[in-house]
Amino acid sequence: MTDKEFITTEKKVELEQELKTLETVKRKEILDALEYAKSLGDLSENAEYHQARDDQARLADRISTIKTILQNAVIVKPHTSSSVEVGTTVVVKKKGDSAERTFQIVGSEEVDMAAGKISYKSPLGEALLGKKKGETSNFETPGGMTEYVIVKIQ
Repeated sequence: MTDKEFITTEKKVELEQELKTLETVKRKEILDALEYAKSLGDLSENAEYHQARDDQARLADRISTIKTILQNAVIVKPHTSSSVEVGTTVVVKKKGDSAERTFQIVGSEEVDMAAGKISYKSPLGEALLGKKKGETSNFETPGGMTEYVIVKIQ
């Protein structure tokens, strides 16, 4: 059984558009490149042919990945809750640090550390899930055990 993939409506639309482009435009480009490479002759030492075949395999993998994500997608909207869950935004403070950090808990396809979006499958995301305001959350990092206090859940 495949894991559920949590995505926003915007990400779903983005993935559907990417899939359509890959299945039409990109697939045709690669098939054209394969035909051109075949026309060059001896396939055993034909770099263009081997590159086109590699591109074709990567394209097929990405198409398969997108279809699996869309098939198993659970659409989540940003929302508030009394506990941390996918779609909530949580403000945390690292023990011993005065700075607060804000993270939105998202599915793995939408991770963007620069924008404060962390996966619910990440060590911090997993440690925060299900916790309530005021609770502490511990998780292992390369530098040792790290503890965060949940300041606010938005």
